[in-house]
Amino acid sequence: QVQLVESGGGLVQAGGSLRLSCAASGRTVSSFSMGWFRQAPGKEREFVTAISPRGSRTRYADSVKGRFTISRDNAKNTGYLQMNSLNPEDTAVYYCALSGAWMLPTSVDRYDYWGQGTQVTVSS
Repeated sequence: QVQLVESGGGLVQAGGSLRLSCAASGRTVSSFSMGWFRQAPGKEREFVTAISPRGSRTRYADSVKGRFTISRDNAKNTGYLQMNSLNPEDTAVYYCALSGAWMLPTSVDRYDYWGQGTQVTVSS
């Protein structure tokens, strides 16, 4: 079993940046695709971005393309989400997740492991 812990969330002004981390323990995650999802109060959990096991392929939701960058360091068993040009619509709890699928899925039900989430709040 693998445990995931997100960190790096907080309060930031519109236009600012945050870098989230996803630290894995229990087993290596180098064979998994890694995704980031977010959930605002009263809303469904939505796909943000995903990265392939070796980091060679990425996928982004249209709402964050050009502003967010996903990366991973398998030697550290850690994934990252760099968020730039943040706006209040980005306010949500952000979750890291792992999938055994090959094709960078965007559906919540294709991910097998989840972190507890970290709060990102963007003020206007």
